[in-house]
Amino acid sequence: MNNIEKQYQTAQNLNTRISIHDKYSTNKQPFGSWIVSHYEIAPGSKILELGCGTGSMWKENLHLLSGGTELTLTDFSEGMLEAAKQNVRAETVAFRQVDIQNIPYPDATFDVVIANMMLYHVPDLHKGLSEVRRVLKDGGTFYCATYGIHGILEYITDLLKDMNVSGHISTSFTLQNGEKSLEQHFSHVQRLDREDGLAITDVEDFADYIYSLSSLSNMENVPREILLSALEGRMESGILYIPKEYGMFVCK
Repeated sequence: MNNIEKQYQTAQNLNTRISIHDKYSTNKQPFGSWIVSHYEIAPGSKILELGCGTGSMWKENLHLLSGGTELTLTDFSEGMLEAAKQNVRAETVAFRQVDIQNIPYPDATFDVVIANMMLYHVPDLHKGLSEVRRVLKDGGTFYCATYGIHGILEYITDLLKDMNVSGHISTSFTLQNGEKSLEQHFSHVQRLDREDGLAITDVEDFADYIYSLSSLSNMENVPREILLSALEGRMESGILYIPKEYGMFVCK
């Protein structure tokens, strides 16, 4: 948890990683837009987002908050909430520091609960999911995006294996096992997969991405020029292709 708190104390590391996807994804529909395209939000709904980060996905989608719909953006990190407050400005949006394992709202408060790219950080996943189910109204929807085990982090770990760097990919909630965990709390779980990859033309950008990851031990001891040389060695026709494995679950 100390690693997670340090990693997300400010928005800088997260913004570094978001920018690589914005710039080099082969699927030109932004990941955030892809996620939001699956939301079904009725007018007048009450929405809770857990682990909202910088709130950037809502910046261009405030039109979804029509007909009196209320959105509560929450995060474990005060720094992230401050960034979200700057990005999302609307009278129907509230902000609060919240731990998913102890959600401070009464039973059956929300029509929609969202927890994107964060459930693999939760120390007690089933405690968190039980809290989500508790505050979700009967008939409500829970949306949660995550990664698969065969994507970017697997590629990076293989790249760095001869540099005395070890990487830990949290596998507590992935595309491969997330459905099994969710089915213990929800009666209907649907998995949606996104086809995508990275086609990187400037390895300096991807080096920044790698150095932003707290899950890599001893990364600070790898000279930048060594990392850049390794990345350049994998380029073909001026492009470094990296697989991505992302998707989401829609739960009722």
